[in-house]
Amino acid sequence: MPEQGADRYDMRVPNKTLPLADGSGFVILAHQSAGGYAVERYDADLKKQWSTTIPVGPDETLEAFGRGPQQALVVIHQKEESGQKLNVVAVNLQNGQKGAAKTVIAVPARDRRPGVSISPDGTRLLAFRYYTREQQVKSIAATLFDQNLAKLEDKTYDFHALGDFFSPAVHVANDGTQYVTLVSDRMTKLTVRRYPAGKSTEIKVLGVPVGGTYGGKAVTIRDAKFKVLNDGSLYAAALCADYQSGEYYSLKVVKYDFSGTGDMKFSPEFRFTPAYLAEVGKANGVEVKRLEDVYLSELLLTADKQLVVIAEKHFEEGGEGTPVHARELHVFGYSEFGQPTWHSIVPKKQVAPAVDAYTGIGFRAAVFNNTIQVVTLENINKKSDLYLRRINAQTGVVSQPERLKLNVADDQQLAYVKDFTAWLGEKTIIGVSRPSKKSAALQLEKIVVK
Repeated sequence: MPEQGADRYDMRVPNKTLPLADGSGFVILAHQSAGGYAVERYDADLKKQWSTTIPVGPDETLEAFGRGPQQALVVIHQKEESGQKLNVVAVNLQNGQKGAAKTVIAVPARDRRPGVSISPDGTRLLAFRYYTREQQVKSIAATLFDQNLAKLEDKTYDFHALGDFFSPAVHVANDGTQYVTLVSDRMTKLTVRRYPAGKSTEIKVLGVPVGGTYGGKAVTIRDAKFKVLNDGSLYAAALCADYQSGEYYSLKVVKYDFSGTGDMKFSPEFRFTPAYLAEVGKANGVEVKRLEDVYLSELLLTADKQLVVIAEKHFEEGGEGTPVHARELHVFGYSEFGQPTWHSIVPKKQVAPAVDAYTGIGFRAAVFNNTIQVVTLENINKKSDLYLRRINAQTGVVSQPERLKLNVADDQQLAYVKDFTAWLGEKTIIGVSRPSKKSAALQLEKIVVK
């Protein structure tokens, strides 16, 4: 069932369909009733294997959903007057058997909300809490668990000597290595601190300034995104803007390679010149005098280790509660050596009510060899549907949108379509639709593309 109430969609769980590692099917996290969720396993032909109910009480919210080789993990945040907890429910992937909820961290009610990070392969879970002074994070205490939720170790990340910084985020790799990413030095520097798993106390810090003063302009980071990719390295992208005018200045990309000596590969910046604005205007058919409301969405790595960075324009129509629009994708390709090789602007028009904003707009992307597949929910030529585009990661050439023929009901009741979009393989996409305006429930779909 679609989520109900003013907050229908919780950005903390953006992916509710997780393919199984062996390609045999997938698991979903489904909302079934008020306060009731279920983890369900399906095979590749949409035959349900099992369904396990996960109650979520009035003082609880979903925090994360992941899966390892043997079980799915549902993380629930519980807040009461006495304190906050993160509880994890493990569900056996073979038979759907549910384990007892395990508390992985507990903090006082007045503390900042604790967090959790699940490794890409689901074999490590890291729970962490913040220690602050006057809103500034001074340290983070983290506990690492294995896939069976057995405690492996405790770590403390100390930031007392750092001064002011912003946006601390914690990532855990498949081997338990922990990365803390920071935006520091008055919004000009991207820093990564690496904490190895095990007894080692060695902390490697790699930081690079991407802002500063250029030609008399103070340039700061407007948006940043860090991601551990499938080569084991951590990548960062930053959109930088003129601090005074807000005008977008450049895109900067960094690869943090902690193997061996541990160094950084800093790509040449991509400047947002008048010529680039003209390209954006040509793609949209309107004059563009400046970039606005563009945010980093995705970092992807191809089979040939080419990096693809995708940013998206999205904005509110007016004040609070007004419809949210998503417009063009700005796509940038980099060679395996970090050199910018191409860029493409993909026009699209999406609109959603405020409560469905992060569900009905945006996109899902997947990499197959050297092709990026992008799926969007759009109304093109009066056909409301999911549309597939393919981007050649070597040349940047974008295919025309291919309609996937789900016939999604176009009445602005979007019901988290994007959350359930996932790939079982290069030609098999799982999605959901609400086939008619009268339908209250969502329908699971399998799409095989040519």
